[in-house]
Amino acid sequence: MKAPDFTLPDQDGKMHSLKDYSGKKVVLYFYPKDDTPGCTTEACNFRDNLSRLSSKGVVVLGVSKDTPESHKQFIEKFHLNFPLLSDTERKVIREYKAWDEERQSILRTTYLIDEQREIVKVYEQVKPEEHIEEILQDLE
Repeated sequence: MKAPDFTLPDQDGKMHSLKDYSGKKVVLYFYPKDDTPGCTTEACNFRDNLSRLSSKGVVVLGVSKDTPESHKQFIEKFHLNFPLLSDTERKVIREYKAWDEERQSILRTTYLIDEQREIVKVYEQVKPEEHIEEILQDLE
């Protein structure tokens, strides 16, 4: 299945579209809120393993409904080394089925997207502590 394209601002206001990453694998992960325990664990695991992912041609993009300003503070506090995209209107979050309408919250969901923008795998109910190893195994 083709991954839906999107255009969202990062922590610096720079716009990112999925089509910008054609020819690269993308880990597109949706998380509930900046600077909360599970989200920090997940982001720091991506940070600490970014070179392992990059060596496999993978780009990491995080998405939440937080503002670019909130993302900037989160990145600076934890020295994150990849973009965090802001979807304050939750349009992309909904399009990727990462929104729980009943709870009005983001479902911790990750998409592994290949070089042709095809969805290779969807990770639902992600466990932040173990998630990076799952992705790395699937990239083998």
